[in-house]
Amino acid sequence: MQTISKMTRRQFVKVAGVTAGAVLYLWNFTKLTYAAVKDTIAQRQSAVYEHDTKMKIRKSQDSPAIHKIYKEFLHEPCSHMSHHFLHTHYNDRSGRIKLLKESGLKLKV
Repeated sequence: MQTISKMTRRQFVKVAGVTAGAVLYLWNFTKLTYAAVKDTIAQRQSAVYEHDTKMKIRKSQDSPAIHKIYKEFLHEPCSHMSHHFLHTHYNDRSGRIKLLKESGLKLKV
């Protein structure tokens, strides 16, 4: 491999031309890829919205199955039973991980 100081003008022009061509090709490829991804996302969004407008039941609270669950089991929204079954609670387990790391165990996360 030659250094820049020992490169002739012809070699420099050749390398610069190849480099410029590669940069332009990759830039154009990136632009086309971005445009294709953007177009795909737009098509997907319009399909989802179109499907949503055609649905009979558009909100989950209007679903007959949900009405039946509340009538037979949960009784009413925001009741103790619905809160117990439909809400989650956060449990901080970071202390256990710290203990494992301190004991020398290597975790792959």
